[in-house]
Amino acid sequence: MKKITSKVTLGLSAAALALASSSAMAEKWDMPMAYSGSNFHSVTGVEFAKCVTTGTGGDIEITVHPGGSLFKGGDIKRAIQTGQVPIGERLLSGHQNENPLFGVDSVPFLATSFDDAAKLWEAAKPSLEKVLQEQSLELLYSVPWPPQGLYFKDAVGSVADMKGIKFRSYNTATARLAELTGMLPVSIEAAEISQAFATGVAESMVSSGATGYDRKVWESLNYFYEVDAWLPRNYIMVNSDVWKDVSDANKNVIQACATIAEYAGTWRSKEYTGFTLQGLRDGGMTVERANDGLTAELKDIGATMTSEWLEAAGDDGKAVVDAFKAMQ
Repeated sequence: MKKITSKVTLGLSAAALALASSSAMAEKWDMPMAYSGSNFHSVTGVEFAKCVTTGTGGDIEITVHPGGSLFKGGDIKRAIQTGQVPIGERLLSGHQNENPLFGVDSVPFLATSFDDAAKLWEAAKPSLEKVLQEQSLELLYSVPWPPQGLYFKDAVGSVADMKGIKFRSYNTATARLAELTGMLPVSIEAAEISQAFATGVAESMVSSGATGYDRKVWESLNYFYEVDAWLPRNYIMVNSDVWKDVSDANKNVIQACATIAEYAGTWRSKEYTGFTLQGLRDGGMTVERANDGLTAELKDIGATMTSEWLEAAGDDGKAVVDAFKAMQ
């Protein structure tokens, strides 16, 4: 199977390049990312890094470290906050335990399409930028994953069939989903997925076709049910103290590169959706829509989780959801 090659690249225009200034001493920024180098988020991150390095005339040279090779996914945000690295990527909902707003993209069945995910991001972005700034972080860009579905080793036709299954969780929402379906949540980072399924540490997960395809989960799992539960986001952030020391000209370049990266990454996510689901089929998996009964049960669980999230997020969460619904 041929891989999709994006028609969108992160090359800077002559106008953007004109913003750059040269420097005898280049700053070297290490950028940890949690997902494999072949994943579209990592590919976009590498192009963003090249864009910045070129656009700043070498003033800022960014080196990407994918696959959790520098820091594990769960440690990346803290590493940036404490200045161990200046920049990096993290799953937005991975820190919902710090502030419920980080989990806005993982409220089940709130935003189930790319269009709705874009509207939800527009509604939530100002509040999230404020939260991040309070944590000494600056948001640069964010890219959504494809819609989330359910992976299983054996066929599942109802929530009752899920009871006792070991379920990979990666944030508060997935752990709660496991509890409400009777599954057993096991915390597993993206880089550990293949090994976890191969050794039986986990037998199921909710994720996109992209994750399953990248990790060749058909070697251990047999079923993928399309439920379009949510479209989680990854985001690139930079340490606020580091950002303050960047010249205005280079900030303009970085922000221009970030804008292009968000567009290119979202484009890839959309194109990757159908491609990776076909890849799962080609690997031998059964890929199908969940039946009506299971879908109804999941939406009931989603309603419970939405109420819980709104209660936890308070007025800020309600304001984001209200703003999102006003765009519908």
